[in-house]
Amino acid sequence: MVDTIFRPRSLGVATEGLPDQYADGKAAKVWEVYIGEKNDRTKHYKDFLLELLNKHNCKHLLDVACGTGIDSILLLEQGFRMMSVDASDKMLKYALKQRWNRRKEPAFDSWVIEEANWLTLPDDIHKPDGGFDCVICLGNSFAHLFDLKGDMSDIKLAIQNFHEMIKPNGYLLIDHRNYDYTLKHGKTPAKSIYYNSKHIKDIQTSILYVGEKPTMVMLDYTMDISDIIDSFDHTDSEYTKKGRYHGTPVDHFRLSYYPHQLDSFTKLLKEVFGENTLHHVYGDFK
Repeated sequence: MVDTIFRPRSLGVATEGLPDQYADGKAAKVWEVYIGEKNDRTKHYKDFLLELLNKHNCKHLLDVACGTGIDSILLLEQGFRMMSVDASDKMLKYALKQRWNRRKEPAFDSWVIEEANWLTLPDDIHKPDGGFDCVICLGNSFAHLFDLKGDMSDIKLAIQNFHEMIKPNGYLLIDHRNYDYTLKHGKTPAKSIYYNSKHIKDIQTSILYVGEKPTMVMLDYTMDISDIIDSFDHTDSEYTKKGRYHGTPVDHFRLSYYPHQLDSFTKLLKEVFGENTLHHVYGDFK
């Protein structure tokens, strides 16, 4: 007999509350390589994001899943005012270092970065007068929040907290992978419009069902970083390296997600924002 332990996340990651799946620091270190280098984002994704925000005259944004800051930096460079938050202090350390390195630029000097939990968001950050023009939650981040109670209450609470941050007639831009496709085919494409890195080699997909309900998708990411192993940031001072992972960059890690499906997620949004709220689905950012 062989006993097997199946772990839904990499070792070193907490299992309660809103889990910080980047707590060991290893995935955070290679994250920008995984989602695509800052200077090599897909033009389609960037053009879509900027066109949509400008179309709705959004100027002051709250990025509720900023991670290492890659999307916030893109928007800062385009003239948007940003508050950027994340539940992972390991990811935020990379954003904080970018802010420090570019502190002489006015946009970065005024960039607000905070650690915050979606379930306690109104208590964790200061809402500006009137609220934000738009709350963004990009990069499949929202799927990190699981339905641990089985009644969607935590997920609904997070969306309610996003709603509370938005000014009247403001916007929520939230995206996640096409889990309808994943659940139907049992696999996940290694590349997409958002995740465009040339270093991604494979994503193995595992799906956990409770009864007939899919409750978790586990993705094992495999990367080839052999040609860039010497290009990772090694410029930390004693101050900036505190809390950051300094071991050899990993080429494999596991993350888990709640598999939101389009119909049920749309229903959830309408429950929070109201049936008459304007709602659009942008498949492949179109």
